[in-house]
Amino acid sequence: MNKQDKTQAIQELKERFAQAQFFYVTDASTLTVAQVNSLRRKCYEQGIEMKVVKNTLAIKALKSLEDEGYAPLYDAFEGPSSVLFTDNPSAPARLIKAFRETADRPLVKAAYIDRAIFSGDDQLDVLVALKSKDELVGDIIMLLKSPSSNLIGALKSGGQKIAGILKTLEEKASA
Repeated sequence: MNKQDKTQAIQELKERFAQAQFFYVTDASTLTVAQVNSLRRKCYEQGIEMKVVKNTLAIKALKSLEDEGYAPLYDAFEGPSSVLFTDNPSAPARLIKAFRETADRPLVKAAYIDRAIFSGDDQLDVLVALKSKDELVGDIIMLLKSPSSNLIGALKSGGQKIAGILKTLEEKASA
């Protein structure tokens, strides 16, 4: 790879990292070609972009973003590395966990989730439990909807009680 190719690769990675709110640094080094192809296919199906990167180029791209928040990730770029870019913070973790039912890799080296950094494969269960923005919005809507539903139900039942009392009073008055 000549200097021009490296500069272009760094620029492409820089743009991709700048756009990504969520990405994972993984190690899939011991997987067979068939397993890697299967992993790539599953990533594609779930809207996850898998990119094998040169560690030095990835570090240079992150450093060029002039954001101090990436510094703890530099140690993750040792040995074979691939980066999983996604719009859903837990999708790669769920994919990795499911994939590891039949293989021993990929391992999670680090994950960058909206300015928070998770280091190490032991964080996989924590990453799986993360909720997407849509899931959080749904939870909030359900919480906000619940009291209003209870209030409407109470008002409806109260209205029926009042109607019943008025009917009873009317029947007594006419009798």
